[in-house]
Amino acid sequence: MNSTILTVMRKELARFFGDYRMVMTTILLPGILIFVLYQFMGDAMLSQFTTDKFAPKCTAVNIPDDWSAELKKNGFRIHKGNADTMDSARQKVKDQKAELCIVFPEDFAKQVEEYEVSSGKPAPNIAIYYNSASTDSANAYDTLCTYLDQKESAMANKFDVNHADSKADTFDMADDKDSTAQLFSSMLPFLLLIFLYSGCISVAPESIAGEKERGTIASLLITPVKRSHIALGKIAALSIIALLSGASSAIGTIASVPKLMSASTNKISGTSYGVDDYIMLGIIILSTALVLVTLIALISAFAKTIKEAQTYVTPLMIVVMLIGITSMFGSGARSQIYYYLIPIYNSVQSMVGIFSFHVHGSLILTTIASNLVVTAIGAACLAKMFDSEYIMFHK
Repeated sequence: MNSTILTVMRKELARFFGDYRMVMTTILLPGILIFVLYQFMGDAMLSQFTTDKFAPKCTAVNIPDDWSAELKKNGFRIHKGNADTMDSARQKVKDQKAELCIVFPEDFAKQVEEYEVSSGKPAPNIAIYYNSASTDSANAYDTLCTYLDQKESAMANKFDVNHADSKADTFDMADDKDSTAQLFSSMLPFLLLIFLYSGCISVAPESIAGEKERGTIASLLITPVKRSHIALGKIAALSIIALLSGASSAIGTIASVPKLMSASTNKISGTSYGVDDYIMLGIIILSTALVLVTLIALISAFAKTIKEAQTYVTPLMIVVMLIGITSMFGSGARSQIYYYLIPIYNSVQSMVGIFSFHVHGSLILTTIASNLVVTAIGAACLAKMFDSEYIMFHK
C-alpha cells in the first residue's frame, strides 16, 4: 500500500483513538449495552414462559370427582363447595383471598353425556369467577380456560394428532443446526448491517464534514499528496473504525441471542458454524463496511457541517434498513448471480447464505468483487470532489 495512504490512515486512526470518549461510545459501549439488554430480555422472557410452582386456590361447586382429580394434576388446589358456600367463595375471589370460583351445573356429567350438538340447545355451562385486578387470578383464569377448551375438544374428537407413546417420541425433525440456521439467517444479516451502518455514521461525517466545519480540510488538501490517496486513506481508516464498532455490537448480539431465545427453544447455538463460515462472514462484513463508508463519505463531502451531513445521510439509512429487512422474508438466499452485483443487497444475501449453511463460493466472490469495485469508484469520485474548490470551500 502506498506510504501516503498509510500516513492518512494513521492520522485518522490517531485522531479517533486519541479521543477516549469516542472510543468508549463508538466501540465498547454498543456491544456491552446490547449484551446486557438482550440478557435482561432473555431472563424476562424465560421467567414469563417458565412454569412456576404456584398453585391457584379454587373453590369448585358441583365439580365431578374425575374433573377435580384432573385439575389437581394440572396444579390447581381444589376446594369443593356447594350452593350454600358459592357466595362466600365469590367474595374471597373479589377480596383476592382465592384465585377462582368454578361453578358446574348440577348433574354436569349426565348433562354432558346426554347433550347433542345438533339439537341447537344451549350446552352445559361452566361459570368461572375470577378477579382481573389480581395477576394470579387472571393467570389462573387463562390457564383454566385453555385447559377447558382442550377438554371440550377432546370430548368431541375421535382421534389424536401426534400422540406420543413415550417421552422419547418426537415429531419435530429439525435439529440444532436447522433451528440455528432458521433464526440466524433471518435476524443477524439485518442486525449486522444496522450495526455496521451505525459504526460508519458515527465517524464518517466527523472525518469529512467535521474537518470542513473546523477548516482543517484545507491544510490537508494543500499538501503534496494525491487526492485519491487522501480519499483511500480516509476510507480505509474509517472502515477499520466502523468494523470495530460493528464487531463489538455483533459479538454482543451473537453472545446473547441463545439466552434471548432460550424461553422458546434450546436448539440455538453459534457453535454450529465452522471457522470457514466465520472467515467468509468477516470478509463480507469488511467489504460491506468499505461500501457504507464510501457512500457516507461521498454524501458528507457535500455538507458544510456535521449536522448537515447527518441530515443528508438519512435517506441512505432508510434504504439500508429496508434492504436489511429483506433477510427476514423469503426462503433463503437468492441463487441468481445478478442479485450479487447490487451493493448492500448482495451483502445481505451472502450473509443469509452463510447463516443458512447454503454457501456458494462463486456468489461470495461476486459480492466481494462487486463491493470492491463500488468502493474504488466511490474513492475516485471522492478524490474528484476533493479537487473541487466549490464543493470543499463553498460557504
